[in-house]
Amino acid sequence: MSNMIDIHTHYVPNGWPDLTADAGPDAPWLKVESETEAMIMMGTKEFRRIQSDAWDAEVRLRDMDADGIHTQVVSPTPAFFNYGRTGEQASRISRIFNDLALEIVEPAKDRLIPFCQVPLQDTDAACRELERCIANGHQGVEIGNHVGDLDLDSEGVVTFLQHCASLDVPVFVHPWDMASSPRLDRWMAQWLTAMPAETHLSILALILGGVFDKIDDRLKIGFAHGGGSFAFWLGRMENAWHGRNDIIGTSEFPPSHYLGRFYVDSVVFDERALRLLVDTVGVDRVMVGSDYPYPLGERPVGEVVRKSEFLDETARQLISRGNAERFLGLVN
Repeated sequence: MSNMIDIHTHYVPNGWPDLTADAGPDAPWLKVESETEAMIMMGTKEFRRIQSDAWDAEVRLRDMDADGIHTQVVSPTPAFFNYGRTGEQASRISRIFNDLALEIVEPAKDRLIPFCQVPLQDTDAACRELERCIANGHQGVEIGNHVGDLDLDSEGVVTFLQHCASLDVPVFVHPWDMASSPRLDRWMAQWLTAMPAETHLSILALILGGVFDKIDDRLKIGFAHGGGSFAFWLGRMENAWHGRNDIIGTSEFPPSHYLGRFYVDSVVFDERALRLLVDTVGVDRVMVGSDYPYPLGERPVGEVVRKSEFLDETARQLISRGNAERFLGLVN
């Protein structure tokens, strides 16, 4: 199967202008160590080691061909969102990274689909940057799952999502700025526990926050990492909605009613987890994703989808390509 669409990958440019004026002393910068190795720095602190697959289209295409991936959605790395800055500062930062993203995908525009980032803390600025990016060649937007203490049901984010729906722009939600405590400092526990919880919470906000009741089904929204822990705990949400409706009955319908209103990727690494995901959200709502090029991603990309024996060929084709084509607006 060599026609897969990978809905969840990231890029990092091979350098960018000094962001200190807008992002402060902890501004991200790239310490280039060789032609193929670099370290993302946050001020004086090392953040993440990366390689040329983060910025080099030729390397990316070689890996895609090896894994049988025809098309990638190339999204920002959430560390660069800067939602804690002013809207004006984050707008300038977003513009820099969005323009560099177009340069990264330029050598293979038929196979690399760029998603932009926006200053989500400033709704008007976010809508303006979205419109600029779509006009320049981006085909979607990646947003973080919260802005400070505001979840996806906050007024400004809902307005932005409505704007995306009106423009038929797909939205990919990625967890970021996870909860931290000394208990999460071991074993990459932030990534193993807090990240799935953040994604679950963002879906919860759309449902119990009434967002799906306010926005019609033109909104195409997808969630990273298999929707986090949502599929496993839908029954708990459903039971709570009925059992404590006085507190939890904030949506017009029970949580299960909103299945079919959102997509998730397939980055769950295990056939049993993929079966639960497909059984819960529907075979028409799961798309191949990898989290390429980061080390906690899936390689070869789409391996669990290829090898899962419970999927028939029709289901496998939907997850491998068909669902992503609808999400991206490549087909009606």
